[in-house]
Amino acid sequence: MKNIKIFGEEIIDPPAIDQLKTCVGDQDFGVLTADAHVGYGHPIGGAIAYKDHISLSGVGFDIACGNKAVRTNLKTGDIDIKKVMDEVVRHISFGMGRINKEEVEHEVIDKIRKIPVTMSRAKREQLFQVGKNQLGTVGGGNHFVDLFEDQEGYLWIGVHFGSRGFGHKITTGFISIAQGSRFEDQAKEGGMFSKPILFELGTQVAEEYIQCLKIAGEYAYAGRDWVVDRVLQILENPEVTYEVHNHHNFAWEEEHFGETYWVVRKGCTPAFPDQKGFIGANMFDTSVIVEGLASEQSASGLYSTVHGAGRVLSRRKALGKVKHYRENGQRKMKIVKPGLVNYEQTQLKAKKLGIELRGGGADESPECYKNLDDVLYHQGETIRVLHRLKPIGVAMAGHDIVDPYKD
Repeated sequence: MKNIKIFGEEIIDPPAIDQLKTCVGDQDFGVLTADAHVGYGHPIGGAIAYKDHISLSGVGFDIACGNKAVRTNLKTGDIDIKKVMDEVVRHISFGMGRINKEEVEHEVIDKIRKIPVTMSRAKREQLFQVGKNQLGTVGGGNHFVDLFEDQEGYLWIGVHFGSRGFGHKITTGFISIAQGSRFEDQAKEGGMFSKPILFELGTQVAEEYIQCLKIAGEYAYAGRDWVVDRVLQILENPEVTYEVHNHHNFAWEEEHFGETYWVVRKGCTPAFPDQKGFIGANMFDTSVIVEGLASEQSASGLYSTVHGAGRVLSRRKALGKVKHYRENGQRKMKIVKPGLVNYEQTQLKAKKLGIELRGGGADESPECYKNLDDVLYHQGETIRVLHRLKPIGVAMAGHDIVDPYKD
């Protein structure tokens, strides 16, 4: 297909390529970045420029998932990393619950009450409560709060998460609308290879969805800002000397090839010329700060780059057979038949590497991911690496936590 660009086709599983082809129409342009793998209705690591539609499947359930990284004026050698990481998991909430009693105040919470979608009063109140209660929480899966050391020994803070349960409920509400039901009705979620859910531009449902995206985007930015600020407080408020912040699950109205499109990026970092991005690796490998370049490759790739290393081992294969249960109102799971990854070995290796690891599980071990440097190599002359960040502290939800609000 002439309207598809693939970076690193040889390291991408063919089903992800097939999935992209299903999503791209005759007037559209599709891209797969080198970290791509199969997602729900749209590949992770996929960007599509739609001429006449906006794609709910292309944004996904975790609306506005993204990364923020800041560099401080502290040298890592002057910091007790163990103590800081202990404080991080004591004050910042991972998974479904909320351990901190610090209520997050932000103007975006009031916007949730005014979402321009017809729904019952009870559903609107539920959305408001979820948004209010989860703002500033990190969630589960591959979402993290990390400390890094750069080439000059400076301490960085990096975070990765999105709009939490609020964004998830927005998505399921619009899936229900797409199926001819009400926003508050139970949506019938399709399988991984279902056709993408598209809303025609100019229709009421498309306009309402776009407005909800904007609110969810503000919400995700507010949450990441709060978490980074909270870590800065733990560090006794050092000076921030550099900052990078962007979504990688979102939709933007953009100009490409001389025309206007709605571009959805799912697990894709925007990388226009001079635009900076923070790309996480895995809990052991080096992450990077990149800058977009002006090149023919960049233009044909919709100025999009990777958002991480990309999975090579599914969560199910890594974890094995699991059983779900509830404890103190929280959804949890336990492994009843081990998978391919021994997480105890991962924890031992973290100690050998000098990484203060908190939480995580077999499905987030490094062997579940591609090598980030290999992935970046396949992006060619579209980005350049500005900073390389070595992990020294990693905090994630525990292996027993079930979080339905991850994509």
